[in-house]
Amino acid sequence: MAHRRSKLEPTASSAVMFGEELRFYRELAGYTQEELAKLLHCDRTVLTRCESGKRRMQPELVEDADRLLNTGGLLKRLWDRVDWNAEIEHPDWFQEYAEMEAEAVGLRLFQYGYVHGLLQCSDYAREMFRAGDAAGKPELIAERMTARIGRQQRFLAPDGPLLMVVLDESAIRTELGGPAVMRRQMQHLLDVARLPNVSIQVAPFGGRRTVVKMSMVLLEMPDGRNWVYSESLDRGHLSDAPAIVAAHRRGYDLLRGEVLSVRESLELLADAMEGYRDGEVRDRRERLAQEQLQRARRGGLRRGGPHVPFPRRRSGA
Repeated sequence: MAHRRSKLEPTASSAVMFGEELRFYRELAGYTQEELAKLLHCDRTVLTRCESGKRRMQPELVEDADRLLNTGGLLKRLWDRVDWNAEIEHPDWFQEYAEMEAEAVGLRLFQYGYVHGLLQCSDYAREMFRAGDAAGKPELIAERMTARIGRQQRFLAPDGPLLMVVLDESAIRTELGGPAVMRRQMQHLLDVARLPNVSIQVAPFGGRRTVVKMSMVLLEMPDGRNWVYSESLDRGHLSDAPAIVAAHRRGYDLLRGEVLSVRESLELLADAMEGYRDGEVRDRRERLAQEQLQRARRGGLRRGGPHVPFPRRRSGA
């Protein structure tokens, strides 16, 4: 019985159309998603997202799929006509980056304002989630915490992928969760910096000629392809366009030449940790003084409240 193509709804998305063609030829060849994913040496979820138009399929996978599905190169011709940078704007944009991060053999990142997720200790990460859209949702916070710690594990192993980090000084000066949390975060950075695959440098306030306008991550993939990732207010941006990647890499390399050395950066982190330690002590003293004042006030009320003087009776009256 001939395989009949199911009726498709009109779509303005060329990425979705590519995914529909991929699914059609997979089913025509008699493969399940899991079976084809094994032949392509990728995870089934990757193929699922490619078929739904939510992920850019790697070109070598497209060529392998053309061969396995006997399409005569049709999939690669369709793939070449999709403007992937414009198409991939779906709500779960971060998931695509996270999947690529999990495969990367090296990351070079620059971070403004807060410590990057791969370098956050658990207390700092929890405060980040509490300050965002997960505020007041403990189950969602726990779920995101698990995901964040999971992302960190392969990079924070002694034999992990290369992780080169430039933190803008604002990332270590912006207090999140109070001095105690920040002190633990500074200690975590110092601990992580001892790993042989990790380099942490700080870009101090002022004195820099090179201006990098936003946080970014440069990803080096196993196939040798390089990508750049950045975020705007409501979405992420992934690109492997050679000109775009080269421009961001140039800015990153120039910036690294102007920031503090690794040794100077670790000294600055240690100084910041001591400053937060002093702030933690001040916080304790202030809390203790406040508690003592409140106890004194409560004790005064228990003894009968404020003193109200009465006129004395004179003798002989």
